[in-house]
Formats: sequence, structure tokens, C-alpha cells
Amino acid sequence: MTPSFGKTIILIGAVIVLIGLVIYFFGDKLGWLGRLPGDIRVEGKDGGGFYFPIVTCIVVSLILNLVIVLIRRFFGS
Repeated sequence: MTPSFGKTIILIGAVIVLIGLVIYFFGDKLGWLGRLPGDIRVEGKDGGGFYFPIVTCIVVSLILNLVIVLIRRFFGS
């Protein structure tokens, strides 16, 4: 294993901790996440149902992609 692999693992851990802190402190303000227009929700008569947050998945994917591009640009990886 190389030192750069260790740095990568530390960076991933720091990002996970940062995401956890945001969810912990601002979780009540993120209620809209998962309820965006375009998310598919089908509820059955017997209480069952199906939920697929397609638009939320796309938004989260775009945000993560932007973060990764910025990290690569600033850290030169």
C-alpha cells in the first residue's frame, strides 16, 4: 500500500463525517429531499406501496459528481 492510498481513505472518512454532521445538524431542514417533483410514489389500498425517488437520485448524483470534480481539480488527482 502506498501513502496516497492512506490519504485517500482519510479523505473519504472526512467526507463521510462531514455528511453526517450536515445531516445531524440540518436534517430537519432537508425534508424536501426525497419528495421532489418527479419522484415516483404508488400507494396501494391495503397500505402497501412502491416508492422510487428518481429525481432525488439524479440531484444527489449531480451534486456528488460536482464535488468529485472540484476535489480532483483542487488536489490534482
